[in-house]
Order: sequence, then C-alpha cells, then structure tokens
Amino acid sequence: MTDDPLVPPADLIFDGSTSPAKFKSIGEGFTRHFLLEHAKLKPHEKVLDVGCGIGQKARPLTTYLSEHGSYDGFDIVALGIDWCAEKYKPYPNFRFQLADVYSAHYNPRGTYKASDYKFPYGDNTFDLVLLSSVFTHMLPQDMENYFAELGRVLRPAGRCVITFFLLNPESRNRINLGLNTIKIPFVYQTEACYVASLASLETTVAHDEAYVRSLYEKNGLSLTEVTYGSWCGRQEFLGCLQDVLIAMKT
Repeated sequence: MTDDPLVPPADLIFDGSTSPAKFKSIGEGFTRHFLLEHAKLKPHEKVLDVGCGIGQKARPLTTYLSEHGSYDGFDIVALGIDWCAEKYKPYPNFRFQLADVYSAHYNPRGTYKASDYKFPYGDNTFDLVLLSSVFTHMLPQDMENYFAELGRVLRPAGRCVITFFLLNPESRNRINLGLNTIKIPFVYQTEACYVASLASLETTVAHDEAYVRSLYEKNGLSLTEVTYGSWCGRQEFLGCLQDVLIAMKT
C-alpha cells in the first residue's frame, strides 16, 4: 500500500515495474536523469508521453512543470488511462487520452493500425516527446509511422527521448551467447528486428541500430546522446535496462 495517490496499487501496475516502490524509483530516476538533466526539459515546456502507461513518468513531473507547462499522455491500455484521468484531476495541465490502436498483445480490440495512426495533436506542439518502452513492442512498419508523427508534433529544436532494445554487433553477440540479462528468447524475424514470440510478435521487439538511426535522419531528428542499457548483459552504471536515445528536431 502507498499513501501517494499517484502511485497505483501493485495489482494495477503493467508497465514493467514489479512493485509500487519500483514504480516510484524507476519513474523518478528516469525522469530526473534523462528528461531533466540530459534532455534539458524546462518547467514551462510542453511534454507528450507516447505510451504513458499508468503515469510512471507523469508523477514526478507534477512537482516540476509549472502552470505554464503541460503534460499530455496517451496509451492503448484503457486501464491505465482511466486510472490516470481520475487520479490527475487535481492537475489541470496533465491530460490523458486513450488511443484506439490495435496491438495483438496489449489491445486486440483496437480499431486503428499503428502504421496508420495519427497522433491527436497539431503540428509543432510539443517541446519534448517521450516514448518509454513503446518501440520495444512495435514492428518496423508501425515504428516508421510513429517516428513520422513524433517528428510532426515536435517543435523545431524540440527533443525526443526514446528507449529501445538496439541490435548491434555487441548486443547480437551477447544474445547468441545467452548473456542477455532479461533472458528473452529472441527469434530471428527480419533483417531489421528480432522478436521474442512468433505467436505474438509485439510482445518484445529488438530493432537493428543502423535502421533506427536511419529513421531519425529521415524524420529530421539529430541524435545528441546514446546510452546503452543492460538488457543484453553489458555492464552499465545507471541501472537502465533499455537503450535510451535523445535527439533534437532540426
């Protein structure tokens, strides 16, 4: 149990956290290090959280964003959106929307294909766009559309912070040796990605790093920082599982 109204009970957490305490520590640590210190988010800026889950990154921003700043989050899991819409009522500049997007794993009744979905926001709206553990559940065609959309809604000089499982010579070698920390039994699927399950392709997806970098370039996003995580068994000091890329819209 927790007396923090923005921390969900353990039985509602679906974002990879294993407990309310982990929900808090991961959200606070990631937000502080990647959004505030490295992506240089300012209190007055506008944030879009794609795949916001149940508010893991929204919670620490309630004490950082000013009345001039704002947070918008959308997700395809109704449980998280419904919970956040209720709990964040005291924060009028925090808004949550349900995206009716199909996912065999997370939203099998969704109407729209991720490859066709248009983010429900205008061009050049946001200063920072976050996608945490989103592209680790998307196939290349869907990811390409989301890249185009995040490039569209970002303002010039806006930043994006995105997490991945990136396939490069090091991570592929570690996977082949069985050293990957999360022990995902990746099955080779295409030249651009590995998937963990042929029965449910979006359960866990790792993307080729060169391909991912080409999508940044294609959509006018200049990479400024790459932090490789521990998922494939490498040593790192931030406690970050996934690879984190920060870029700026040029």
